[in-house]
Amino acid sequence: MIRQLRQRIFPLVLHSLSRAPGPHISSPLVSLRSYLSTTASTISPKPFVVEDYLVATCGLSRAQALKASKKISHLKSPSKPDAVLAFLAGLGIPRADVARLVAGDPRFLCARVERTLAPRVAELSDLGLSRSEIARFIPVAIYSFRRCSLSRTVNFWLPVFGSFDKLLGGLRNNAGIFSVDFENVAKPNLDFLQQCGVSACEIAGANVYSSRLLTMKPDCLREAAKRVEELGIKRNSPMFRYALCLVAFMSKQDVAKKIGVLKTLGFSQHHVSKIVRKAPLVLGASEDRIRRVVDFWMRDVGLELQYIAQRPALIMYSLERRLLPRHRLLNVLRAKRLRNLELNYYTAAMGEKTFVEKFVTPYKDIVPSLAEDYGSGHSSMSGLLVKEC
Repeated sequence: MIRQLRQRIFPLVLHSLSRAPGPHISSPLVSLRSYLSTTASTISPKPFVVEDYLVATCGLSRAQALKASKKISHLKSPSKPDAVLAFLAGLGIPRADVARLVAGDPRFLCARVERTLAPRVAELSDLGLSRSEIARFIPVAIYSFRRCSLSRTVNFWLPVFGSFDKLLGGLRNNAGIFSVDFENVAKPNLDFLQQCGVSACEIAGANVYSSRLLTMKPDCLREAAKRVEELGIKRNSPMFRYALCLVAFMSKQDVAKKIGVLKTLGFSQHHVSKIVRKAPLVLGASEDRIRRVVDFWMRDVGLELQYIAQRPALIMYSLERRLLPRHRLLNVLRAKRLRNLELNYYTAAMGEKTFVEKFVTPYKDIVPSLAEDYGSGHSSMSGLLVKEC
């Protein structure tokens, strides 16, 4: 900009100076420098644009920045956000985590480091959290981290979950545990779960919704437990917590529909009760998945309903990723008379590592393509099986 001004103004100034006689006129060079200095000072600096800052400095996408910028549009300079980012970097928080934090809570960039952020870190350190744990905690806690009640909240939940990692997992799935009413919600729910033989640390890992049991209305939690018992699953049984974590977030109508699907496939009420007691998570599968998997076991494999009801975990396996590829492989082994025709399919649906050790590795030299086909193309094998079936 300055260079362009020089190129355009220099000839004009020289011309005007040459035509204005008088001893009061200073040298052309001095006058030109003065003119350019005055002109340059009138050019305003580039304004601070929050959206651009969020993209360039914080690592947000343009769409994220557009949404987040609306909440911090009052910022007129990068001084406060720069201080916050420097503080987070000093804790060792990765840039990707900082981006997620800012996208989730843009106002975090407006926090005062000395008055808010630093004291919260000190409080967590006093509770025994290490620097690396605090660095992992901040992007998950988001807005909860800035609250003055943070220390009291962590101090309440940490012994409940039993470890920092489980607390972090519970917080990831349900940020509400850091804002719930302790006396009227959290404590009554914890007491009731304990009566049912379920601890918070067990709840935390049951599914992505499980930690919400801790923050739902106590009356709703008791109602959900009653519905689980009506399914024939008793309190203190190993399956109770899994059923509770599922049924609590399903309507009575949805549960009835899944039971109805099992009956339409030929399972008796006795069979259905047995399936639900042994594998309540079957109720969480889609109706289409239940139909397709049961149809596969009965039509393509030849299993009887009673056999499946005794081993309901068979219904939970992925048809495309596990059952179809293994079915094809086992058919190859049987065609070559390498395995007994009376193969236990419940065993064949075992964990991946064990399956490979039992049914792939021992025959990889006899059937050279066996390991390669199974290891490299679960999806392609599934496609072949669909055509065969």
